[in-house]
Amino acid sequence: METLRINMRRKWWIVGLLCAFAVWNITEAQIRYTIPEEQNEGTVVGNIAKDLDLKLSDVFERKLRIAVESGKQYFGVDATKGELVVNERIDRENLCGQSSTCILTLEAIAENPLQLYRFEIEIQDINDNSPVFQNKESTLNIAESTVPGARFRLESAQDPDVGSNSLRTYTLSKNDHFALDIKTETDGAKVPELVMETSLDREKQPILSVLLTALDGGKPARSDTSEITIRILDNNDNAPAFDQAQYDAQIAENASPGAVVVSVRAVDPDEGVNSEILYSFGPHTSEMIHNLFSVDPISGDIKVRNNIDYETGSSFKFDIVAKDKGTPPMEGLCSVHVKVLDVNDNAPEILLKSLPSPVREDASVGTVVAFISARDLDTGDNGKVNLSLLPGTPFSLKSSISNHYTLITAQKLNRELNSAYTVVIVAADSGSPQLTSKQEILVNVLDVNDNAPVFTQPSYVVHVKENSAAGSILCSVSASDPDQGENAKLSYSILDSRLLDTPLSSYIYINSDNGSIFSMHSFDHEKMKVFQIQVQAKDHGSPSLSSNATVHVFIVDQNDNAPAVIYPSAFMGSVSHQRMPRSAKAGHLVTKVTAVDADSGHNAWISYRLAEATDTSLFTVTLHTGEVRTKRSVSEHDDSSQRLFIEIKDNGEPEQSTTVTVDILIEDGFHEPISDFRHKDKEPDKKSSKITLYLIISLASVSLLCLLTFLVLLVKCARSSRGSSSCCMRRSDCEYKNPNRNLQIQLNTDGPIKYVEVLGGDMMSQSQSFGSYLSPMSEFSDFTLVKPSSTTDFTNTLSVLDASLPDSTWTFESQQVSNYIYKCGYLVRILFHAFFNQCRAVVTESFV
Repeated sequence: METLRINMRRKWWIVGLLCAFAVWNITEAQIRYTIPEEQNEGTVVGNIAKDLDLKLSDVFERKLRIAVESGKQYFGVDATKGELVVNERIDRENLCGQSSTCILTLEAIAENPLQLYRFEIEIQDINDNSPVFQNKESTLNIAESTVPGARFRLESAQDPDVGSNSLRTYTLSKNDHFALDIKTETDGAKVPELVMETSLDREKQPILSVLLTALDGGKPARSDTSEITIRILDNNDNAPAFDQAQYDAQIAENASPGAVVVSVRAVDPDEGVNSEILYSFGPHTSEMIHNLFSVDPISGDIKVRNNIDYETGSSFKFDIVAKDKGTPPMEGLCSVHVKVLDVNDNAPEILLKSLPSPVREDASVGTVVAFISARDLDTGDNGKVNLSLLPGTPFSLKSSISNHYTLITAQKLNRELNSAYTVVIVAADSGSPQLTSKQEILVNVLDVNDNAPVFTQPSYVVHVKENSAAGSILCSVSASDPDQGENAKLSYSILDSRLLDTPLSSYIYINSDNGSIFSMHSFDHEKMKVFQIQVQAKDHGSPSLSSNATVHVFIVDQNDNAPAVIYPSAFMGSVSHQRMPRSAKAGHLVTKVTAVDADSGHNAWISYRLAEATDTSLFTVTLHTGEVRTKRSVSEHDDSSQRLFIEIKDNGEPEQSTTVTVDILIEDGFHEPISDFRHKDKEPDKKSSKITLYLIISLASVSLLCLLTFLVLLVKCARSSRGSSSCCMRRSDCEYKNPNRNLQIQLNTDGPIKYVEVLGGDMMSQSQSFGSYLSPMSEFSDFTLVKPSSTTDFTNTLSVLDASLPDSTWTFESQQVSNYIYKCGYLVRILFHAFFNQCRAVVTESFV
């Protein structure tokens, strides 16, 4: 076997064409390998990885492979060495027929990124075929009257090899009458002819036998022989003769069976039966010719027998024999060449050089998706193919060379809108009528983490009862991500923050998988009424994306605090001692019990009840104010010492209560100091009078100023409510809400207890009142300022009531109004404090 020769040649196309192909990732630098046919499986053709400038690791990682449109996979790639190897035995004659050159154009495809490399392999012929005669024996009838110089055509041998290995010559065995002449036809075929050199004498030798040998040009040469028997005839001196030695005809491949291709004519100068001619195919006509054509034995018309396919054979050559009916019969021979005309009877084919690669949704415009080629078995314009795409997809086709196309992205992709596209490719030829074909390919879009998680709500509102058990669920937040896979997998977390100077994580726990939020401790409404949680949802993409949502947690008040007595205060003792004159009439104010409840809302509504008394007919306790008054006039028969048990209850469920004991001493000669003060000295000290006057003027001025400010703000809110913004907002829009609260100032001078109350809420709500008390008869006659039950400012106090009544629908004046009310009340308290201190000083001086 001839030594393997690898001849690699690189030919560069013009610069402009190369640049265009480089855009579409098609390498056009031509690599050509040359190998002989009939190589064993595993024979190395060349190192294709090195020749394509690929790393050895790229061969495996990028799945380098040889593309095959159809037929056998003659070549493959050794992934471990990057070598191009023979996969199957190559028979050049089957692959390329009688073509002088046999070049296979192959394509190597690498993925990630998708690239196509074109290269060629030239298959060299070896002398593996001998010339072959179809008939090993043949008979030739020649009349003895035939003159020297007559020629008789002999059967040609067939050799599938090409070039020097093909049929080169014929030889004839030695004889006395015939010589051999070899004619070369226009297509290069060598036809042997027998030339008669001397006359024949039937009486001397009726039968003559010669041996024809066909030789090829291989080294060593191969040959085949055919024995020719020559019969010398006595009568029927003339053989039929065709009017043409060769007939040329054309027929369209779509010709219907029965159509006449050509008519051959032969004449015989003999007479009678000796001149009657029958036509038939030559003795060495192939079976394919017999299937495609037929010969009318009488007329010599050659007709189409079965459908002719141009793509199977574009031309046919065969011999026709004309034989007379003489005895012995004589025959003549002619050659017929039929050229088949191509008809556009083949639709174009669409060939995928590679499976469509999935495309990332962030792929830039022009990203290669697939390599596509087209072919048409027809020729000329019938074989010219143009590919196009049906509209409606973000892809386009770019033409490269020789019916090769690249499918690329033409627009930005969005997997969330379309996760896959069905691309319809249409192939149309240039024939008439035009033929088309379609092919669908599916292009999947790979997800990219380009969408942040989205919460179902931008903010959540949660109401939690105080004293709830630790570990109870507060709420669940949920977010979604339109991405896919890990890009859509979410984890929830709480952003770092502090609550009451303590990390929020010590109060709250969130399940990172499902967004459920749990409490780690119970909550106390009296310490904390509302707080916020910033929840973050983060996906598992790379890089990860996140979004936040706010959870507003309101601690709902529970009735967990009993009322606390403020007056009489605890440091006065467990029993309050009061005195009253026996001359007191019905409705006389004996004392006032004041209590507050640390709870909020309904739980802080306080009521007073006389639970037990020495004489229940003498005293009564006002339900909501705690004032102890006489129900009737005191008589001389009433005991001078009276004990009252007053029960103080809140409005919670279950209710909480406490008690206070009040001892009252009834005296006959007791007179109220304040009343005496009013009548004892009609002309007090001028200095004290001036101070008192100033205090009264200041109190009136501040009260008037507060009232005007409140009215101005109220008018402003009313005007704003008719516009786009509102000073009075709905509950869902305000952080704190307030029922219809009115600022009320109550001054009570009835009886020995002097007090003033500034009420910021309903008269029923004791938790929102500010009171100052002066009792000159008690053990402590200092001015007492009672603050609200809440330890926060007025705004926070309002929020307590709001959190305790989550379902109410009352509205809340703007926080600015609340601040003004609070400050005005505070200033009024200071003035009242100073005013009563001054009054007490005047009274003291008067007694002195």
